[in-house]
Amino acid sequence: MASGREIQGEEMFDLDLNKEGDDAGIGLALGFRPESDPFFELDPEVESIKRRRYSVEEKGKTIISHNAQLNLEDKMDIDSNNNGIFILHNFMDVSLDNDDKDDGGGGGLEEERRQQALLRVMEQVSRRKAESKRQHETAIKYAQNLAHHGDLSPSKQEKKKVFLNEKAEEDSQNTPFSIAMEMIKKRSNPYLQNKSFEWVPKGCNLLKKKREAPSLLDISLHVLAKNSEALVSLELVPDVLRHKLSQAVSDNGRMSSNFVQLLARGSATQIRIKGSSCLTEEDFAKIFGSCDTKDLTLLQLDLCGHCMPDHVLHDTLARSSGGFPTLVSISLKGAYRLSDIGLRKLAESAPALQSINLSQCSFLTSEGIINLSSFFESTLRELYIDECQNIDAMLILPALKKAKCLEVLSVAGIWSVCDDFVIGIVEECGINMKELVLANCVALTDISIEAIGKSCSRLCALDISNLHNLTDSAIRFLANGCRSIRRLKLCHNGFSDEAIAACMEVAGQSLIELSLNNISEVGLNTALSLAKCSRNLLSLDLSWCRKLSDEAVGLIVDSCLSLRLLKVFGCTQLTDMFLNEHSNSQVQIIGLKMMPLLKNLAVLEPQEAPLRYPPA
Repeated sequence: MASGREIQGEEMFDLDLNKEGDDAGIGLALGFRPESDPFFELDPEVESIKRRRYSVEEKGKTIISHNAQLNLEDKMDIDSNNNGIFILHNFMDVSLDNDDKDDGGGGGLEEERRQQALLRVMEQVSRRKAESKRQHETAIKYAQNLAHHGDLSPSKQEKKKVFLNEKAEEDSQNTPFSIAMEMIKKRSNPYLQNKSFEWVPKGCNLLKKKREAPSLLDISLHVLAKNSEALVSLELVPDVLRHKLSQAVSDNGRMSSNFVQLLARGSATQIRIKGSSCLTEEDFAKIFGSCDTKDLTLLQLDLCGHCMPDHVLHDTLARSSGGFPTLVSISLKGAYRLSDIGLRKLAESAPALQSINLSQCSFLTSEGIINLSSFFESTLRELYIDECQNIDAMLILPALKKAKCLEVLSVAGIWSVCDDFVIGIVEECGINMKELVLANCVALTDISIEAIGKSCSRLCALDISNLHNLTDSAIRFLANGCRSIRRLKLCHNGFSDEAIAACMEVAGQSLIELSLNNISEVGLNTALSLAKCSRNLLSLDLSWCRKLSDEAVGLIVDSCLSLRLLKVFGCTQLTDMFLNEHSNSQVQIIGLKMMPLLKNLAVLEPQEAPLRYPPA
């Protein structure tokens, strides 16, 4: 019985004889195996052919003529018009049974083995090409899902080139940043640096000081928060104390519908609830449907997604008397069931709104923000739409340009935010802009910071964390253009120690809050500039800045006497020498050892008015 395999019909192999890889395949068919390619593994029979020595007659050596290629094509049925594509016809019935052999001589056996080897090689080449094609198609499929397509039209690319050319033409020799940078480079001389750097440990050992007794107010709030279910009324309690009590109840995990009802009872002017996930749809309709909202100016219902679908919001507003006629600020952060329809109903019921926080409202789209802007073109001052991924920044840009009073814009985490969006906003609204939050808008480059520096001279707060395309030029534009900035977050960027130090020399005097979290290059130059120029700092985050020594951080803490909060998470290089020897008794240090954490995180939390930046 014959064994083996019969090849029927025609098979196509895309094998170019002029390519090196395919020549290697032909070589394999003739018994030669490239050791560098692990893909081809021939059978032992073919290996035996490789090891055998042939006579001159068996090798068939002859003079190679111009007809050699044609002879090879004829023998292997290669169509020269098909660009090196093999066409395999019915060669033979491949049989390994000695009884079925036509020729008992060794020549027939050798020829049969050669044919088998050739077929195996062709099959292996075909499988390899098919697998490569399959992997390529799979990669294309997943790349399309993961990619964030930007608008790379030639006109916009040309616009960016114009900005870069303008930047190159700037006279950088006379700017404050350049002068400061030259001074820092001179100071970087090891001899001069050691001479200018001196920290004398005070030996105060503040860690062993007796803890101060808490105030009577703090004790009272703590007791009330732990027993909030026993409260029966909050009337006549000032808004500031209501807010503190609400925060304490939320921190203790005791927020309930009963406590929310106490906050809303009477003619409340402010309702602040940072964790309202405890409310159900029925609770929300009951509390706010009967609430007297005629004097309400601030409503904060963060994490209220569970209780506020569109139909409940519509019914509640319909039952309330007059909606929210005096409401100035509303925060619905995390209202994941709020859609464009519900937002429109809310806007119609609150005609005096000036501050709107819709962060993490995942159902909202660009159309909802466009409609919202049309309602409040002349009054909208603050808009927060962080992490609303269904919003296309370029689609809402024309509507936001019409908000001439816009002072605060937070678009953190929206991937569609690009340089053109930032340029368009600051060109129209930059003169009034006081705060920009652009964290995690990964498409932004130095061009955006240049536009901010040129147009936002009154900027008070800026967050440009996690923008990995930024370079030291961004710090230069910021320092030269925004000299009165008070809050600055530069986390997770690749800025150099010298650039940050120069920025502190130029604009550090007005800073009260600075975050350098995870900027690995921050070192002695930054420490010296902070100690010299940033003495009004209240909060400083140096987490994961591992090039700062005990002496450098000690110099900062002892020089910045206004400092109240220092974060040093991940700074494992700091030792007890710094903790025990600094002399600033007011600073709260968190992030080392077993130091208190939650208590100190809110040490600088302001008691905000309805607006973050009240009009003068």
